[in-house]
Formats: sequence, C-alpha cells, structure tokens
Amino acid sequence: MELATKVYLLSSSLVSGRDFELAREFRKSAISIVSNVAEGFERDGKREFAHFLSIAKGSSGELRTQLLLAERLGLVSSEESEQLRSDLLIISKQLSGLSKYLKKSQPQGRKGTRRRAGKLPT
Repeated sequence: MELATKVYLLSSSLVSGRDFELAREFRKSAISIVSNVAEGFERDGKREFAHFLSIAKGSSGELRTQLLLAERLGLVSSEESEQLRSDLLIISKQLSGLSKYLKKSQPQGRKGTRRRAGKLPT
C-alpha cells in the first residue's frame, strides 16, 4: 500500500506535466500489485492465492519498466526512479517467495492413489 501511495503521488506530477498516458499506466500497475494480493488472499485456496501473487509480481515488473522509461524521458528524477525500483524489486522477491511457499505447502493429492487421464476416482 505504501508503494502504491508513493507511485500515485509521483504520477500526479506527470498529470500536471500533461503526460496523462504514462501517469495512468503508473497508477494501473501500482494499483494492480496491491489489488491482486488482496484478491488472491480472499480467494478460496492457496493455489488461487499463488496465481494472484504471480499477477502482482508481473505488475511489479511492468511498473519497474515504466519507471525506467520515465527516467530516460526526464519525467522523473533518477533518485526517485531508483528508490521506487529498489522497493519494487524487494516486493517482487517477497511475492515470489510467498508464492513458492504456498505452492509447496499444498497437498499433492491423496497418498497412495493415482488418477489416470479420463477416469474418475472410485
């Protein structure tokens, strides 16, 4: 939430500079990260939660790329961009770690039974 707030405030300066499209993309990516974490948490099961964490991680990469572009275009300072990208990298690693944990902690089926393609267990 803290990062999304920072990005949202940073994007306000882009809006005032008339770069609406990039500001919109910043906001969408930042909001997507926190929203997908929240939505995944509220879903039924670890597998769905892990799936939504993966989507959030993708949005994190998207936002890092957008920050690099904005920096190269001179729309944000290198200090602002570097700090936010550093924060995003940490968040991305945390999302990845939690997703791996969730996937490993899922039961892999009933012990001693094997399901064959096209056949339902009896």
